[in-house]
Amino acid sequence: MTHSQSVSGVTYTKATDGYFEKRSLKRTAGFWGLWGVGVAAVISGDFSGWNFGLASAGFGGMLIAFAIVVVMYFTMLFSIGEMSAAMPHTGGAYSFARAAMGPWGGFITGLAESIEYVATTAVIVYFSASYANGITSVLFGLELPTWLWWIILYAVFIALNAAGAALSFRIALIVAFLSIAILVVFAVIAVFSGAWSADKLFDVAPDAGQTSFLPHGVLPILFALPFAMWFFLGIEELPLAAEEAHDPSRDIPKAGVWGMVTLVIFGAIILVLNPGLTGSDALGTSGEPLLDGFRAMLPDGLAAVLSAFALIGLLASLQGIMFAYGRNMYSLSRAGYYPKFLSLTGKRQTPWVALVVGGAIGFVALVVVDATGGAAGGGGAIVLNIAVWGAVLAYILQMISFVVLRRKFPNAKRPFVSPTGVWGAVVAGVIALAIFLGFLINPTFGPAIIAIGIVFVIGLVIFAVWGRSRLVLSPEEEYALSGGLHSDPELEGYGGAVEDEIIGQQQNR
Repeated sequence: MTHSQSVSGVTYTKATDGYFEKRSLKRTAGFWGLWGVGVAAVISGDFSGWNFGLASAGFGGMLIAFAIVVVMYFTMLFSIGEMSAAMPHTGGAYSFARAAMGPWGGFITGLAESIEYVATTAVIVYFSASYANGITSVLFGLELPTWLWWIILYAVFIALNAAGAALSFRIALIVAFLSIAILVVFAVIAVFSGAWSADKLFDVAPDAGQTSFLPHGVLPILFALPFAMWFFLGIEELPLAAEEAHDPSRDIPKAGVWGMVTLVIFGAIILVLNPGLTGSDALGTSGEPLLDGFRAMLPDGLAAVLSAFALIGLLASLQGIMFAYGRNMYSLSRAGYYPKFLSLTGKRQTPWVALVVGGAIGFVALVVVDATGGAAGGGGAIVLNIAVWGAVLAYILQMISFVVLRRKFPNAKRPFVSPTGVWGAVVAGVIALAIFLGFLINPTFGPAIIAIGIVFVIGLVIFAVWGRSRLVLSPEEEYALSGGLHSDPELEGYGGAVEDEIIGQQQNR
C-alpha cells in the first residue's frame, strides 16, 4: 500500500496492483440460489432456540411476540432491499451505515453484524451437537464429548463453504428444501397422530392474578421477542451475496421477501404444533424441541431416525449463516476495518481466511460459556442472546441508515424502492429498539450484554488506534464518498483513476 490520503476523519491508502484481484468473488447465484441461502440460514430457528420464549412469556406471549417480529422483519426487509439494490456490493449492513453515517457508523454496524453471525453460527453448532448426541446415543449407544462435536461441525462446514460459492449456493438450496420437507412431515404426523392438544399450549402455571394465555403477564412479551426473532434471524444476510449474484439489484430484494414468506408459514406451523405435543412448560427449556415433538408422537427409535433428518435443518442454517459471517468479515477486511489478510480469497474465490478465523472465534466462545458453567444453566440461550442483541443493534442502525440515505443521497440510483418507505423503516427500527431495551432491563440477558460490551470496547479501541489510518477505497467506501453515484465497481472499475477522482473531490470540499 502507498500514497495515503486523509478523508472524512480517516486515512485511505491507495491499493497496490493486484490488491482487489487477490480478494475477488465469483458471480454464481440466481434467485433460487439466493432464496436457498437465505432460508437455509434461518430454518434452524424452527428446530431449536425459539422455544425458550415459552418459558419467558408462555404460549400467548410467544404468539404475540411472533406477530410483532413478523411486522419488524417485513418492513425491515423492504428497507434493506432498497439499500441493497442501490449498493450491489458485499458490505451489507456495514455498507449502508458507512454511506449514511460515515466510517465510525459503518464500523460499529459491521462489528454488530459480525457478532450476530459469528454468535449465531455458534448457537447452531451448540444445538446441532445436542441433536447429534441425542440421535447417536439412541441409535448406536454412542456419545461424543460436546467439544468434539463442535470441532467436527465447524471443520466440515468451513470446508464446504471454502470449496466454492457455486457449491455453497447449491448445498444451501438442497438443504433448504430438505429442511422444509422435514417440517412438512412433522406437521402431517402431528395433525394425524392424535397427540396434539390445545390444552398443552397453555400448561404453563400462571402467576398470581395472571391468565393461562399470559401466565407471567404482559411485560415478558418483551423478553420473548428475542426468541421469536430466532424464527427469522439471518434472512437479512442476503445483501452480503451481492457480488456473487448474477442480478443483485433485482434478485436480492425478491429473494428476501419470498424467503420471509416461506419462513412465516413454517414458523407459525411449528409455533402452534410443537408445544401442543409436548406442552409449553416442558418445551420452554428443551435443547431439542423438535426431537421432543417427535418423541411425543413416536417410539424412541423411530423418533431418533426422524430427528436424524431433522438435524439437516440445523446443518442447513450452519451452511447459510457461515456464509454470512465469512462475507461480512471479508467486506470489512477488504476495506481495512479488519486486518486485510482476512479478505484473501484464494483460487476458489471464497473468503476462506475469514471463515476459519470466524469459526475459531465461535468455538472459543462456546468453550468459554461451557467452562464458566453456561452449558449447565442454558449455554445455548446465553450465546443466542449474544447473537440476537448483536442483530438488534445492527437492525436499528440499518433503519436509521435508510432514513438518512433517503435524504442524504437523493440522486442515487434505486432500482428497487421499499413499498413501506420511511415509515416502514421507522416501524422496524422502533420494534428493534424495544427489543434492545428489553435486553437492558432483563437481568437474565446480563451475560450477553457484558460479552458484547467487551467486544465493542476492544474493537473500537483497535479501530481508533490502528484501523482508521489504514482504510482502502473498496466498493463500499467508493459508494459512500461519491454520494451514491459510483455504485457498481464491476462496471466502473476498482481503484486507479476512480480512486484518484474520489479522493480529489473529497479534499476539495
